[in-house]
Amino acid sequence: MRQSDRETRVFDPALGFAPLIDVIEVTDSTLARRGDRWWMYLAGEAAGHEGIRLFSASLPAGAPLGAHGWRLTPDPGDPTRIALLAESRASAAWDLRGGRHCPCYVKGFDPGCGAWVERVYYAGAPETPWGPYRIGFLEWDGERWREQAEPVFAAVEDWERGSVFEPNVLYAEGRWKMWYVAGSNADDYLVHGFSESLDGRGGWSVHRRFSTPEEKLFDFSVQPVRDGYEAVFSRVWVAKSEPPPATGLWWCRCGSSSSDRALWSEPVQILTAAERGWHAGPWKPSWRYSESDPDRLLVFFDGSYRKDEPGGFPFAFTLGCLETDRPASG
Repeated sequence: MRQSDRETRVFDPALGFAPLIDVIEVTDSTLARRGDRWWMYLAGEAAGHEGIRLFSASLPAGAPLGAHGWRLTPDPGDPTRIALLAESRASAAWDLRGGRHCPCYVKGFDPGCGAWVERVYYAGAPETPWGPYRIGFLEWDGERWREQAEPVFAAVEDWERGSVFEPNVLYAEGRWKMWYVAGSNADDYLVHGFSESLDGRGGWSVHRRFSTPEEKLFDFSVQPVRDGYEAVFSRVWVAKSEPPPATGLWWCRCGSSSSDRALWSEPVQILTAAERGWHAGPWKPSWRYSESDPDRLLVFFDGSYRKDEPGGFPFAFTLGCLETDRPASG
C-alpha cells in the first residue's frame, strides 16, 4: 500500500450490526447517488429470511461519500430488524432458494417506456447459493423496488458453462452494457464476458469473451470520468493454493466504454491480497471519486476471513473501503 492509502472496515460480523439484531452478514455493495443521499445496495443474510437477500444502507442526507457513517436500513415495522430491499414473490421460482447475489445499481433510458429508469441488476439461482446463475433486476416504480418474474440474461455460449453472474452494468453511449462472469468458482473456471442491449431487458448482443480464464478477472466495474471511462476490477484466486501477486484490485482507463479488452490501458494494481485480519483477496469493487478531491478514489470491496467457530460455513464476509490516489498512469 502507498503511504497515502487508507483502508476502513465498513461492515463486519465481528463488530456487530447494532441496533439491528437479525443481521448475519452484509457484503457485495453497489453505490448509488439518489437525490441528496448516498445509498448502498448489498447482498447478505438475516435471521428469519430464506436465502441470500438484498438490503440497503445509506449515509445521512447531504453527507459526502465516505467510509464512515453508513446505516443499514431498518424494517419500518421493527427498527431492530433489517428491511428487505424487495419482495421475492414474483421471482421466487428462479432466485429465492439460491438467493440474490452481486447487485449492481444503474440508471438508464428504457425506450420501451420512453423514460429513464433505475435498476439493481443481480444474479439469482433457483436451487443453491452456488449456482448456476442467471441475471435479472429490480426496478424502482416510484415507491419501491419491484422484482421481475423472469431473469433477463442467461448463459448461451459453451464457454459460459451454463452460469452467468457478477453483473456490472453501465448505461453509456445509448446502450445498456454488461460485463459479467461466466463459469464456476468450484471448477476454478472463471471467464469474463460482455454483452449489450438497447433496453437492458432483451435483445442482448452476441456474448463476447472480454478476458481469458487465466486472467481470473472478477467484477469489471466501469464508471464515466471527466476524460473517458475508468474501471476498477478484481483478480481472484479460488484454487487451493497461495494466491499469486496479481490477486487483488486493479485500475485501468479507456477513452470509451469499450468491449475490447485490448483498448483499455495497462492495469495498475491498487490493492493486493495480503492478509489484513479482516480481509484478504478483495473482490466486488464499487467505486467513485471523492466529492472534495477529484483525484481521490474511494473503492468499496468485499473481503473475508476464516471463522474460529467449529462447524458450518468456515468464512465470514466483510465490506471495506479503500481510499487511494488516482494512479498516475496506466
